[in-house]
Amino acid sequence: AWNPQGKTLCEHRPERGWQTDRHRDPGGGRKTRPDLEVGICGEHGGDPKSIALCHKLGLNYVSCSPFRVPIARMAAAHAVLAEDF
Repeated sequence: AWNPQGKTLCEHRPERGWQTDRHRDPGGGRKTRPDLEVGICGEHGGDPKSIALCHKLGLNYVSCSPFRVPIARMAAAHAVLAEDF
């Protein structure tokens, strides 16, 4: 993913899976602004593994194409249920 400052935040292709050791918050984000809403969009937003990771990382939302919404909702529910066990 790319941000306006030109820094690479993470490299992920939904078909290859996340490289979880590479995720970081380069700007401090919620440390300096606790109410900051953070999310992802695009193909990552509809990938079940991505959604589970986003839930684990505490992201506020994912955004995806309409045809992937049912999959994304189911993955989000699974992520919430998995944390209870």
